[in-house]
Amino acid sequence: MKTALFLMLDQYADWEASYLASQLNQSTDWQVKTTSTTPLVTSIGGFTTKVDYQLDCLPTIDLLILIGGNSWNINNSLLYSLVQQHLNASKPVGAICGAVDYLAQNGFLTGYQHTGNSLAMWHNYPNYQNSADFHEQQVISDKNLVTANGTAALAFTAAVLQLIHFQSSEELTRTIDLYRLEFYQYCQKYGNPFG
Repeated sequence: MKTALFLMLDQYADWEASYLASQLNQSTDWQVKTTSTTPLVTSIGGFTTKVDYQLDCLPTIDLLILIGGNSWNINNSLLYSLVQQHLNASKPVGAICGAVDYLAQNGFLTGYQHTGNSLAMWHNYPNYQNSADFHEQQVISDKNLVTANGTAALAFTAAVLQLIHFQSSEELTRTIDLYRLEFYQYCQKYGNPFG
């Protein structure tokens, strides 16, 4: 079974994880696990999460997901090493919202086409050297990295699932359309999935 590790700091953006985690966790091929810099984290929405792993004792990771929020202005050597190792090994990584800010601040976006919340926020990051590779889009997938802004939870989910070849293109479109179109428009297009 493959492991998707969701890294969530305190004040994480819970809505950015929900679509992707639920799709992965319903698969018999994947399991979702969590990690952070502390044993407990609380989301912006007030959900308290007891994480599965601390950063110094992690399982084998097949997919690393960095969930955004308000605490990514952080200096943590274990976190830095985890991200660096996965990107350098060309393993799949997804980052959304504040987590992309972290990647920019630490120079991890070098060599990648990418997006994020706002390029203007990164002008004071000396390690961010490739502003020409920033695109004003909801989500960008380049090589092994998916980046997205904080309003792109559904597009982020689709891009990450496509990156890991979770479903065929047709199945993935239907999966995402259930949430993108909402239920009754989905039924008009595809029929009732429960009927």
